[in-house]
This record gives sequence, structure tokens and C-alpha cells, in this order.
Amino acid sequence: MTSTVPASLVRTAGGSALQAVFLDMDGTLVDTEGFWWDAEVEVFADLGHRLDESWRDVVVGGPMTRSAGFLIESTGADVTLDELTVLLNERFERRIGRGVPLMPGAERLLAELALHRVPTALVSASHRRIIDRVLHSLGPDRFTLTVAGDEVPRTKPHPDPYLFAARGVGADPARCAVVEDTATGVAAAEAAGCRVVAVPSVAPIAPAEGRVVVSSLEEVDLGFLRTLVPTA
Repeated sequence: MTSTVPASLVRTAGGSALQAVFLDMDGTLVDTEGFWWDAEVEVFADLGHRLDESWRDVVVGGPMTRSAGFLIESTGADVTLDELTVLLNERFERRIGRGVPLMPGAERLLAELALHRVPTALVSASHRRIIDRVLHSLGPDRFTLTVAGDEVPRTKPHPDPYLFAARGVGADPARCAVVEDTATGVAAAEAAGCRVVAVPSVAPIAPAEGRVVVSSLEEVDLGFLRTLVPTA
């Protein structure tokens, strides 16, 4: 976990009911969901197995333990969960070492949130070692807090990461907006009681009460996020 702004300095964003904004990483801010799938395909090819393209929707956005466990069970590969986790993280790190492309609208949104001093947290199911590498591209100073999947008792789709982020910035989860790209992340944010903006990256996500679905981060700005949280 990293923090750049003490919780005592956290304030309501611009006088609105919105207290904080939480953002997923892979597929939301950075275009890396494909990187994870490519890493999985390559690692299993080395193990002598070919992954079915239909499995991509199953593993996207999930915690490493769930995704890796599903692929081991589906392929029957002779590898333990711990061994596969190391292999996947190492292969993914090699890929992001060549640069991480930001999603359209990500740079503008992060700059706007920083300009208006909105408490902002990066909340990811990826491990700390991966987040710290990607932060070089995103700018670590833009986040009040960052939460990794291996730093909470239960990661997405459980609410723990978002509840942890809310406590970390001193905010009420019901007055926080979350931006996510997968059903797993959306489930975690909604279970925490947050308002959600879904920007689907791989699999579609349907609109629902308390949830807005957009096609790109280019449709999301601070004014839009403030409308998600009713004035108290």
C-alpha cells in the first residue's frame, strides 16, 4: 500500500457529495487485459497446453488465484497454483517492461482528479509488484492510496479492497465513485456500497441500479462522477 496524502487532509470533492474516486487498473486505466491473456497463453504453451479462447471471459478481471486455478483445472496442467502464479507474474512483468499503453481518456481523467485534489485510489486485483511497475506509467503522485490484490484478506469480487480504500482515505463508501471494466470488479465495488461506472473491456456489462455503463473513459470526467453521488 502507498499513500501520498494523509487521511486527515481528505476533503469532500469540490463541495459535492462525492468524497473519493477509486479506479481499477488493468483494462480500466491501462490497456493490459490482453497482456494477461497473452501471458497465460504463452505460459501454458510452455507447459504443453493450448488455452481455449472462450476461457478468456472467465479469467478476465479475477484474482490470480481464481484465474490460475481455473486454467489448471481446465487444462490438467502439471503445475501448482503457487508455481503458476510466479510464472504468470514473471511473464506479465516482461511484457509491461516494454511499456504500458494507457486507455483512451485515462491521462485526462487522472490529471483532472489531481487538479481538483479529489482523493483518488488505485484498487487492483494485481499483486503489489505489478502495480508498482505500472505506476511508473500512471504517475504514483496522482493517487492518495494504492491497494493491491495480495494486500487484502479477500480480493475482488469481494468488497474488501474497496472498503479498505474507503477507510484509507477517510470516506464513506456510499459517497465514493468506482470505475471498473469487468463484472468481477463491478461486483466488488457494489458489494462495498459504492457507486459504479462500468467501462467494459473484454466482456459486456449490463446497466443496473446504482451502476452506469459507458463505452470509454473519454465519457467520464469529474462532473459526470459527481452526478453519481446524490447530495447529502
